[in-house]
Amino acid sequence: YEKAIDAYNYAVAIDEKFDYAYRNMGDAFIRLRKYKDAIDVLEKVAELSRPEAVIYEAIGHCYDKLANYPQARFYYKKASHLNAEDSQMYYKIACTYMNEGAWQAAIKQLQTASRMHRMQPEYNLALGQCYMQLNNIDEAITYFGNVVRIRPKNMNGWLELLRCLLTGGLHEEGAEYADFAFEQTDQKPIFLFYKSMFLFEGGKIKEAVIYLERGMNANPKLIKKFIELNPSILQHQQVVEVIARHKKRNKFK
Repeated sequence: YEKAIDAYNYAVAIDEKFDYAYRNMGDAFIRLRKYKDAIDVLEKVAELSRPEAVIYEAIGHCYDKLANYPQARFYYKKASHLNAEDSQMYYKIACTYMNEGAWQAAIKQLQTASRMHRMQPEYNLALGQCYMQLNNIDEAITYFGNVVRIRPKNMNGWLELLRCLLTGGLHEEGAEYADFAFEQTDQKPIFLFYKSMFLFEGGKIKEAVIYLERGMNANPKLIKKFIELNPSILQHQQVVEVIARHKKRNKFK
């Protein structure tokens, strides 16, 4: 890409209004992750040619990568004004708000995107995450539930749904959904740990220990994620004993 940039620089030195060269130079800078340089040449494109959504989106993308979310949003909005039917623009605008912790503003954009493409998993996932941040458990469950219905093998959807159920104290439902997640994701061991956690929280200690043992046998390193779900779980002597047994067998560090 460096050689291409040199060639494009030569081209614009000959003709400073050579729009095509600036466009391609901007693309090359983005691929090299030189976002400030990309912004400079893409803004030149915006000056030289009629307004284009794709150029504004590219500039927004660069500001996004530089964590300048207000500027990213400004250009994404300019792009959306030129192409109001592009749901991805509303999603990208929402993500800038999410990065700033402006959850309600993000929800407004995501709802617009979702009205265009209701079955888009990433829109539902983001809506669920926003509602979780606002502690609206019921709405979060609805949107995370949409994700796993649309994409039953979507790991992130299941993990977010289960964390949501755990936060909401819905232990019976959580244990049931952990089973579904395990089945749908080709028996990923992490869901054995989730099942165990829900059972511990629901007071079903013997069954919880069985699932914890199964999880440890499948992938002992995931015990860290299990403990992160609720560090106070270590107050259960049975959990400490299971970990100790696996350490003794040199299967866990």
